[in-house]
This record gives sequence, structure tokens and C-alpha cells, in this order.
Amino acid sequence: MKKHRQKIHFITALGMILIGNIYSMQLQALPVPAHLASIKFMPPPPPPDRGATGSRGGAASRGCNANNQTVTALVPIYEQTVSQGKQESISITKVWGLTNLEHPYLLFFVPYKMSSIANMEFVLKDETNNKSQTLYRNFVTPPESPGIVKVDLPASVTPLQVGKMYRWFFKVKVKCNSQQPTTLDYVEGWVQRVNQDLALTEQLKQATPQQKVVLYAENGIWYDALMTLAELRFANPNDATLLTKWTSLLNSVGLDELANQPLVNCCKPSKNHKETPTNNIVSS
Repeated sequence: MKKHRQKIHFITALGMILIGNIYSMQLQALPVPAHLASIKFMPPPPPPDRGATGSRGGAASRGCNANNQTVTALVPIYEQTVSQGKQESISITKVWGLTNLEHPYLLFFVPYKMSSIANMEFVLKDETNNKSQTLYRNFVTPPESPGIVKVDLPASVTPLQVGKMYRWFFKVKVKCNSQQPTTLDYVEGWVQRVNQDLALTEQLKQATPQQKVVLYAENGIWYDALMTLAELRFANPNDATLLTKWTSLLNSVGLDELANQPLVNCCKPSKNHKETPTNNIVSS
């Protein structure tokens, strides 16, 4: 009887090992996308109801020789109609994207030269359960010339938690001349951290950086797709193939007018970031 039990245990263990090996082989055999010339973002369903409303920017010019352009966030938008009453409905714009990272960075188009900028500020808030808590608030060094800039979320900031919605604000105070008061140009939106599934994790392990861009885009993880491609372009600014991919990715979310704007490697936060709450983020 004892030998019989040992035999059963051995067969069971062997079966588990074989199943594990087969599953591992299946994961390793998952196809990795080729180096496609075009990249299309596949948007996931946005948060329900009125969650994640914001402003991506890109409206009328605020002046200051900005060539009829405003600050614009490189984030997808979702136009939706929401019922307000029995017979009423309103149109809302959701500005929202996903990331797998604890400390992602965001990209913004700034159409102003340094001499026209009084200051730039970035704010991140945790608004879980309708409670607003400022996690990070800091001024950012303006770029010397107009272009697309990146704003980092420093490692010293509390890591983004999976499933939580975080609201960000990016505002630029513009001073056209000494005779006029400063004006405020700002955008606001949301970032949500998610766990990537096991299959995607295995694909990413086998993928090149350019293949990772495709994987992130096809799986609806906007911030990581954009960041990965931006890093490639920062390292290879004259690569025509990367520019083509950059253009197709931006086109897929309606940002084609920014495709040829230069990426400006600048804009570090000041050394001592502020974490005190603010009651009015967008006040001038």
C-alpha cells in the first residue's frame, strides 16, 4: 500500500511538472510583433460615467507668437455623451491612459519659447473615493524653444498603485510682454496603473524596444508605448523609421499635428518637490 501511494504521488508530481513545462513552452512560443512601419493604438474602454474628464489642449492660441497653438498633452481623448436627467444629456471629454509603471513620465507640447514663460508647474493628485490628496507638485524648467517636453515623476514620490486613478495638471504661465499680465495655459487628465497579464509579460521579455512599442500600443497601454518610443527618438533623433512610427502612433489618437514637433530633452523638476495640498490647481 505504501509503495502504491508513493507511485501515485510520483505520477502526480510528474504530471504537474509536464503541465508546467508545456505551459512555459506555450508562453515562450507567443508571437512577438515584427518591426512594423506603422503603429496603431488600440484604446481600452475608458472609466465609466464622468470619471477621467479633462482637457488635452490644442484649442485657440493664447498669443505670444505661439503660431496659433497651445499647450497640449500627448494623451488619448474619449468623447462621450452622458445622461444628466430623464431627457437631458451632456457631452464630456475624458483624457486618460494606462501605465504599468510606478513612476511614469508624461509628454507635453509647449508652443512657447523660454522668454515667454513665467513658470511651468506639474501636479499629481490621488482622487480615490472622491478624496483629493496632492502627491506631487513642482515647478519645471521651461524649454529654451518650443517643442515636446517630458515631465518625470521622481522616484521619491509615492509609487502609483495598481487600479488607482491619478489626476495630473500641467500648467504654463505665459508672459507676452511687460505691459500685460501673465495668462494661464493648462491641461489636465488622468493616469491609471494596471498589472500587465502574464502573456504580455513573456512577450515583452523577448521583444526589442521597437517591438515593445507595438505590444504596448496593441494592448492599450498608452503611456508606456509613448515613453518607449520617445526614448528611442531621444537617443536617435535623425532616425527616419522612428519618426514614421512616431507619426503613426500620434495619428492614431488624433495628434497628427504634433508629429513633426521636435522632442526637447529638458525640463527637470526643481530639487525640492512640494507635497502640500493645493485648493486651486489652475488659478493664476
